[in-house]
Amino acid sequence: MSLTALAASITSLPAAEGGEGFQPPTTDIFWLPLFGKGDWAITEQMVWGAIVTAFLVIMLLALSKRAAVIPSKGQWMLEGLYNFVRNGVARDMIGTREFLKFVPLLFTFFTLILFNNLMGIFPLAMNPVTGKIGFPIAFTLVVYAVYHWIGIKRMGLGGYFKHMVPEGLPGWIVPFVGLLEFITYFITRPLTLALRLFGNMFAGHMVITLFVSAAAYQLLDGGAALKALSIPTGLMAAIMVLFEALVQFLQAYVFTLLAASYIAGALADHGDEH
Repeated sequence: MSLTALAASITSLPAAEGGEGFQPPTTDIFWLPLFGKGDWAITEQMVWGAIVTAFLVIMLLALSKRAAVIPSKGQWMLEGLYNFVRNGVARDMIGTREFLKFVPLLFTFFTLILFNNLMGIFPLAMNPVTGKIGFPIAFTLVVYAVYHWIGIKRMGLGGYFKHMVPEGLPGWIVPFVGLLEFITYFITRPLTLALRLFGNMFAGHMVITLFVSAAAYQLLDGGAALKALSIPTGLMAAIMVLFEALVQFLQAYVFTLLAASYIAGALADHGDEH
């Protein structure tokens, strides 16, 4: 939702039940179809997701081709972002022996999620792409497939399930621990990974929209007291935008960090057996 669309929606907010009052925003602000209807609609988030992907591809190719010993500002920023993922996530979590081959995947996760998150405070969009559950699910499915594939490839199918249960447990408790670990690997991990990203982006956008719409209502439709309150309410909206920028970065980092930890777990568990 762009700033123009947000302003239009605020000025047309319906009155609360009873004919008067402020009507807070609902989850309808996340359903922004541009073309088509129902499940086959092309939404605004899909378009912004495509724009973000195209922007990243063009930017990364352009900066990589112009790489020099003395970096430009753009190259310096790109290298800083890359080294942050390479050294601060991949190498620290996976280890120095095997981390390099996973850096491209983790760097892709981090940049895609970060820039799609930032659409929530980008003036032309003002709606996080990852605030729609389908996008976090898509990222999570890739992580899910990768860490299971690594574990099965290295240990074999039987060995992969066997390693989920620590050695030395009493025989009677093994089935219970095995069931819990199975749920963790196949249900809890992907579920929490997707919902954490989605929930933070969803909630952050709702809070910002609430403060912005409340400030607009107070200023445009309120009495003298409410008009005065619109100033601190608007300031709170600005503070929430800054706070949301931090959350957007942290959620991209947390998702990438957890993806690296799951990959490291598959690699480490195999290594422990030899």
